[in-house]
Amino acid sequence: MKLFMPKQHGAWAMLILPFWLGAAASDIIWSHIPFFLGWILLYLATYPGLLLFKRKRMALYSKWTAIYLVPAILLLLVPLLERPSIIIFGLLMVPFFIINALYSSKNRDRALGNDFSAICAFSIAGLASSFLPQGEILPMAWTVFAASVLFFTGSTFYVKSMIREKKNSSFKWVSWIFHTAVPILWLLAGGWLVSAAFLPSLFRSIVFYGKSFTPKKIGIYEIANASIFFFMLLFAIHT
Repeated sequence: MKLFMPKQHGAWAMLILPFWLGAAASDIIWSHIPFFLGWILLYLATYPGLLLFKRKRMALYSKWTAIYLVPAILLLLVPLLERPSIIIFGLLMVPFFIINALYSSKNRDRALGNDFSAICAFSIAGLASSFLPQGEILPMAWTVFAASVLFFTGSTFYVKSMIREKKNSSFKWVSWIFHTAVPILWLLAGGWLVSAAFLPSLFRSIVFYGKSFTPKKIGIYEIANASIFFFMLLFAIHT
């Protein structure tokens, strides 16, 4: 049986980075493993789940939603039983799921608002991961949350400026200004290590703009950029 998998490959970085950066900002414990596996399966379940709102191929999407959702719930019971109050983060994600469902029902899956909503939900997972060990959100976890939101927002601007909005000069300037402002503001706030983590994003947003890269090549570069960001944030967390 061929698995029903999401086509948005960039979402995998959003699935992984905030979660493990959030864990690193606190303490990594054994229950992070079933938590993460459950989180992956929950994400896989939301893909066909959101497609249900298009009201097409309902039987197929319902089947795959259930296939992923049942084991996701079972795995997520581990962190829930260990830290029942962690459910608040799941509740915080609900409004963003509703927003994504509305965009899906209107066939506007690639709208900026839909992307920003998903980014916020994925970043909240980092707060939940940080909350699990001690039942509190440490200051560094908030740093990880803000950095994750800003990083993936920048990635969204960049990818759109290279593909869907590549002929839109106004969008180019929005992307460039955003990528320039983020490291400057973080530096002014005293977070020079976090500021440095955003510099590769600034570099590629300007230097790569207008290049005739294929979507696959853009995706490969984004994986490399996300990896650099991840390890620089880990360094900042432990410094």
